[in-house]
Amino acid sequence: MPGVLPLPGSPARALELAGSTVFVKAPWQVDLVSYTTTVGQALPEYYFTLNLDPEAGASLGGFTFQQIRGVDRQFPFLLSRTRAFLGRPRREGRPVPVKARFNDDTRTMTLEFPEPVPPGSTVTVSVVPWTNPMQSDTYLFQVVAYPAGPDPQGSPVGVATLRIYQNTYW
Repeated sequence: MPGVLPLPGSPARALELAGSTVFVKAPWQVDLVSYTTTVGQALPEYYFTLNLDPEAGASLGGFTFQQIRGVDRQFPFLLSRTRAFLGRPRREGRPVPVKARFNDDTRTMTLEFPEPVPPGSTVTVSVVPWTNPMQSDTYLFQVVAYPAGPDPQGSPVGVATLRIYQNTYW
C-alpha cells in the first residue's frame, strides 16, 4: 500500500529509482565503542552501531567501514568472530546473521545482512581484530550504509572514532 511503512521487524519494500535502491532517510550517525583501548591488547571487540529511521524507505542490506586515519595499518581482523545483533553493546537483543569480508589493501570491511535489518531498528556489528593497533593514535573509519535491494546506492553515515592509548605506568 503506497505511503504506508512497515512496522519494525517486518521487511521493508525498497525504494527504487532508475533501477537503483536508495534510502528515503538514510542512517546519519554511527557509534563505535570498544571496551579494550590499550595498544596491543589481544582480541578486542569493536562495536559499530547504526540506528535505522522508521521512515528509511528500505531495509539495511549492509555497510562498509574503511580506515581513513591511524598510524598502524597492519592490524588484521578475525572474520570468523564477526557477529551482529539488534540493540547496543551490553544490551544485546536477538542475533542478526552477518557476512564479513576484509580488504587489507584498502583497509575496508564489508558487512552484509542476508536477512536485511528493517527500518526502525538499531543494529550493532562486533568485529574482532587479532590485537589492537600497536601504535597509540586516534583511528578513524568512514562508514557507508547500503539499502537492501537491486543495485543499492550507498549513503555516507559518518566517521567512527576509535582512540587507542599507550599503557603508562605511574
